[in-house]
Amino acid sequence: MEELVTYEIKDRVAYLTLNRPEKRNALSFEFVGAIKESIQKALADANCKVLVIRGNGEAFCSGADLASLQQLQNNTFEENIADSTHLAELFQLIYQSPKIVISLVHGAAFAGGCGLATICDFCFAESHARFAYTEVKIGFIPAIVLVFLLRQIGERKARQILLSGEILDALQAKELGLINYVVDSSLIHETVHEFAVKLAKQTSSQSIASTKKMLANVPEKSLEEAIKYATEMNANARSSEDCKKGISAFLNKEKISW
Repeated sequence: MEELVTYEIKDRVAYLTLNRPEKRNALSFEFVGAIKESIQKALADANCKVLVIRGNGEAFCSGADLASLQQLQNNTFEENIADSTHLAELFQLIYQSPKIVISLVHGAAFAGGCGLATICDFCFAESHARFAYTEVKIGFIPAIVLVFLLRQIGERKARQILLSGEILDALQAKELGLINYVVDSSLIHETVHEFAVKLAKQTSSQSIASTKKMLANVPEKSLEEAIKYATEMNANARSSEDCKKGISAFLNKEKISW
């Protein structure tokens, strides 16, 4: 039996490839678990500094497996809470990851698949990729992804995307702030790898982890709380090993190696 998610390391970049092509990488309970395990493996891997999530087959991820979703309608409320929590944990794991996570999107990234793609720190899409939160068109709701989308692009744009269920091409998605880069399909794999390797070489792991922690925590704080938190994080960073190393290298005009 083939792995649901394949894992490989190249130049300190971990490639997590969604490998359910016959189902357009649709998200079942088992598949979500396999993705979570692969991410946790990368986070614990000392040889990995940046994660890239990509997909095999015609689509990056077509969203929830509707056959599985239909079966879940027979579940108790408590069972459905457990299943929803399972998916929420995947998104939270990516959002709060201390390492940089990049998505490389081709084909469709719909519903939960759109959430998976766009919750990453950076999203690169082929020019023919398509993005949509289509839940309202099948009587469902984009509940979990909504929490993160509001943070990422704001209420006005989130309303436009979530309430219409409109399918967006890559350029429209970029214009709305859903994704970062649109790249020709012939160049995207090389472009993403070069970008990931550059980040691995030029950024401090401690700095990235602390900055991502702040990005996740600051929006929920009042202005006074946020400033207090920021000053504490700033003070802590000054005594970190990476900060000492970075400042020493700069002052001594030495090339720093991260």
